[in-house]
Formats: sequence, structure tokens, C-alpha cells
Amino acid sequence: MRKLGLGLGMDPAMPAGATTFRQIKKTRKNSEVAAAAAMTSSGGTLLLFFLLAVLLGALSTFCWINQEFFVSIPAGITKAQNLVIRPNTTHTQTPRPPKPKAKPKPKRPTIPFTCPTGNRTTTRICPSPPRLPLPASSLSPSPSCPDYFRWIHEDLRPWKSTGITQEMVKRARETAHFRLVVLDGRVYMERYRRSFQTRDVFTLWGILQLLRRYPGRIPDLELMFNTEDWPVVPARRNTSAPPPLFHYCANHSTLDIVFPDWTFWGWPEINMKPWEPLKRELKAGNERVRWMDREPYAYWKGNPLVSAARKDLLKCNVSKAHDWNARIYNLSWRKETQIGFKESDLASQCIHRYKIYIEGVAWSVSEKYILACNSLTLLVKPRYYDFFSRSLMPLQHYWPVRSNDKCRSIKYAVDWGNSHKQKAQAIGKEASNFIQEKLKMEYVYDYMLHLLTEYSKLLRYKPTRPRKAIELCSESMACPSKGLQKKFMMESMVKSPHDSAPCNLPPPLEPVELKMLERRKAIAIKQVEMWEQKAQHS
Repeated sequence: MRKLGLGLGMDPAMPAGATTFRQIKKTRKNSEVAAAAAMTSSGGTLLLFFLLAVLLGALSTFCWINQEFFVSIPAGITKAQNLVIRPNTTHTQTPRPPKPKAKPKPKRPTIPFTCPTGNRTTTRICPSPPRLPLPASSLSPSPSCPDYFRWIHEDLRPWKSTGITQEMVKRARETAHFRLVVLDGRVYMERYRRSFQTRDVFTLWGILQLLRRYPGRIPDLELMFNTEDWPVVPARRNTSAPPPLFHYCANHSTLDIVFPDWTFWGWPEINMKPWEPLKRELKAGNERVRWMDREPYAYWKGNPLVSAARKDLLKCNVSKAHDWNARIYNLSWRKETQIGFKESDLASQCIHRYKIYIEGVAWSVSEKYILACNSLTLLVKPRYYDFFSRSLMPLQHYWPVRSNDKCRSIKYAVDWGNSHKQKAQAIGKEASNFIQEKLKMEYVYDYMLHLLTEYSKLLRYKPTRPRKAIELCSESMACPSKGLQKKFMMESMVKSPHDSAPCNLPPPLEPVELKMLERRKAIAIKQVEMWEQKAQHS
């Protein structure tokens, strides 16, 4: 208040409004004396009304003065500082009635989980699905889902006009690893071929947790799932009745239905924790080293043997002949297993200003971990997408890197970032915020729920239990598990049903919106390429 007073020509030793209040106090005192004298005379009543009018006039003058005082403050000060200026004096004020105490939220019911004890064996370990009421419509409205949910409509568009018949689903069996059927809240699975490591196990586990989070909300359905790295349903050979096949990724020439990958619930073979605790560790790791204090190089650590693109990336490592501003490290998972995964802790790798993302056999699960690091992600031009990456924008969430000239492109990106530190840091922060806020497990589950719900609406037949299928539940999967597999299952298990509705599914992307998104990405990538070319010829 004193600083504002000095700026407005006021006495710095006198609080704002004090002079006005003294005038009112003096007027009030004179009025009281005059009123007492007037009461002893025959015309006291008329004089009292007159003096009351004088008092009211003084009060209105005070209000007018204070109104002028507020107007005289520069608008920028009140807006920027959000100040509310009041006279510095004490006066009697009618107390506000106390706010009613907020009713405590009812405790959410815990979903039972019990493993058989001792030598007890049972042919029916799976309990009946919980029958819990749906969220009341009187609850506060759910927020809109993140924009990447709109791609659900695009992934299901090939079947929008025809629907999905039983014949189509049977055709998908040729490349599926398992069939999944949901009937009245129960899950049945028929395995066709073995998956790599525990990909199918933790994918199925994730679907079971979805049913625990939203009991009674998953419609009856039947689907086929492929757990390989690369998509397998080519669009050009399936123009009329494509087989609906769920998968972890796709590209612009395939029709695989994209679904969240198994690592959201854990990858025990390489000690990859479930997403929620790992996301917290990554956030804490970001705070250990400020962006400006990080190593001013591009960092990548992984298995280069899975693709030609990664082998080519090794050429960008620092050598006696060249320094492309990249620090590349070969990671042997066999060695990591032997030494207890001491050199693959993701939360301790957020110490460089820049991190490189490059695909492996196909898309890589490492994408979300790299984007979460607050570093500027140098994203080598990808060929595949997962369920959320189509909403990432160049120069907003990442820096695009050429796939046919990686080393020069990486060097320029690092040089640019070190010359534009605040801009580079802002892009890295934007990506990290996207991962932390829009890729929370609650949104992963909501994406699964909306995708399966929209998929079930397209089915043109009533699913039935396959003859060779077995029933699955959290108990049948977690109880016999051991080691890290059981640990990760227990850590990622949904303990209680969600007490509100999922986020609201946004509408499909209009054709003009799709073109605008593609054009926006193309312009940003072209801009970076022009900067690179200009730098090479300067």
C-alpha cells in the first residue's frame, strides 16, 4: 500500500483513505453533539433529520472519493498484481454466516482380491463380477478427453458403414496372438500363439484392471489381438471388409486398431515398472538437474541391433573425426539382467538437454519415457504411431530430425537449442507436461473404455464364449505369478471402482481438420529443414 501511495502522490506515512475517514469521524462527532442539543428544543426532531441528511451526504462524498481513487490507479497494476485496495481502518462489519461443512466423500468400496491358501485347489478361482451402481448423473460433469481420443473414430472408420461381422473377426485370427471375449463382465481368452516375453500377459492384465475400474461399464464384445512390433493389416489388400485386429501401433498404410501397450502395467523382463509409479520417478528425476545445468548434448541409450536406423545412429556418436553433438550408448539387456539393471534406470537419465527418440523394429515403447524427461526430444522421422503420438506437434512437443541425414540434423538441433535455450527448454517442458497430464493412467483407462465401447457398437452379432477359451480374472493371473511379474501386477492393480464417469469422448475429426493437422506438421518440418540447409551453406 505504501508503494502505491508514493506512486500516486500520497503521504507515505498516512494509510490510503485515512484523511477521508477523519473527516467523516469529525462530521459524525459534530452531528452527535448537535443532535443532543436539538432533542431539548421543540424543533429538535426537524433538526435531527437535517443533521442525518448531512451525515449521509458526507458518506456519499466518501464513496465518490474512493471511486475516484480506484479509477486513478493504472489498470496495468490492478490487472497484473490482482490487487484489491481498501481503506486501512477498522469498522464494524456484519459477520458472514459460516460456510456449511462439506460432506465427506463416501469411502469407495474396495474390490475383493483373495488368493487360495495352502494346498487348496479350486476349479473356479474367479469371483462373480462386482455389481456396483453406475455413477449418479448429479455428479459434476466429466471433463473432455484429450485430443488424441479423437483418433478412436479414425481407427474404427473402415467399419463405420458396414459394421463388424463374425466372418471379419474370424479372418483376423490368421495374425492374432489371442482372442478376447467379454460377456456379462466376465473375461474369456483363447491363445493362438505365444507372444514375446509377457506382452500378452500384461496386455490382458490391463484389460482386467479396466473392468475393475469400471465394473458393469464394459459391453459384451469379441476381439482379436496381435502383440508383435509391427502392424499386419495392409490397407490396400483390405479395401472392402478388413479384419479388425487390435495392436500397439499402426502406420498410414495399415488398418490395425491402436491400443495402449503392455508397459503401462509393467515389463518385468527388463525391470520396467508400471507407468504410474515410473511417471512419478521421472518427474522427480527432472527436478534433480535444472535444464540449464544439464549436459548440452543429445543423448540416446538403447539396443541398436534391432533396426538399420539405430545402427545408422551409432555413426553420430562422438569420435576423433567428428563431434555431432550426440552421446550414443549401446545397451545390452543381457548384461543389464546380470548386473541388476543398474545402468538402465530411466529416472536417472534426465541429465542432458536433448534426448533422441528413434524407432526400433517398429514403434518403440521408449517414446513416452523420453518425452517425459523435460529435455528437448529430437525425434527422428517416424514411420509408425501409437495411440497418443498423433497429437504431438513438431516445434511444440519435439524437434524433427531427418531420417536420411541424422548426424547433421542432430548437430544442427543441438546448436540451435544451445543458441535458443529458453525456446528449447519450453518445447521440452511442453512435451513433459503433455505426458504427465494427458497420459495419466486415468486417461489410459478412459481411452481403452471408449475404444472398446465404440468397437462393440459396430459388432453385428452377439459374442459367445469360445469352446477352448479359459476365464481370466485378476486372481487367476496374479495369484500363481512370482517375482517381478507378481510385484508389478500387485502395484498396478485397481483397488476400487472409479466413482465418476469417464472423460467425455470428443467428436470425430472433420476432413478439413485432418488436412489442417497434416499441413501444420508439414510446414513445421519444412521450416526446420530450411534452417538446416541455410546453416550448411552459410
